[in-house]
Amino acid sequence: MGKVKIVSFIFLLVSVLDIAGIIFHIPYLIFIFKPFILLSLLLLYHVSVSEKNNWYVRALLFSFLGDAFLVYEGSFFFNLGLLSFLIAHLLFIKIVVSDIPKSDIKVKAISFIPFIITFSVLLYTLKDVLNEMLLPVTVYGVVISLFGAISLLNYITSRTTKSLFMLLGALFFITSDSILAINKFYVSKEIFKSVIMITYIIAQYLIYRSMVQKTTA
Repeated sequence: MGKVKIVSFIFLLVSVLDIAGIIFHIPYLIFIFKPFILLSLLLLYHVSVSEKNNWYVRALLFSFLGDAFLVYEGSFFFNLGLLSFLIAHLLFIKIVVSDIPKSDIKVKAISFIPFIITFSVLLYTLKDVLNEMLLPVTVYGVVISLFGAISLLNYITSRTTKSLFMLLGALFFITSDSILAINKFYVSKEIFKSVIMITYIIAQYLIYRSMVQKTTA
């Protein structure tokens, strides 16, 4: 329990320092601490469980790569970051799908409809400004929407604490990425940068809580 508290503090500390770098425009704080957010979360997962889910470990590693790439400016690094997070979300989907109980078509429809609507509205808003990024952003949007939909389906059909944490994690992830897309392609606001990072960190932590709940339930 002592190790968990220590590593939790490290995770919180590097997260706060990265956010402080964003808010107070201190680039070296972001450059140093942003990549350590996921590494500290990976360490936290390591000390929290005795039996690890390798799919989740891989998802954290690809998320780490995404963070590392997005530290740098330019479309090349943005695309690498997008690809890394795309793979991470596919791994999250793999984890959730393995937990979903059987359900009828009505329940599945209820789970998918809100995410289809949300994604459609966002894509309609951004389609005229995405240009060559239309296809990769659309693919990424479909995948993360699928992550949200199956997380909702899993919660509706199981009603467990772990499925609730995963659903909330997916919702915060979608919120973070939606604001990121709006900020990058539609209208840029300074406050968006810190909101993107805060919601992203919360998302990753909630997914971690789901994975810990899963292995300790």
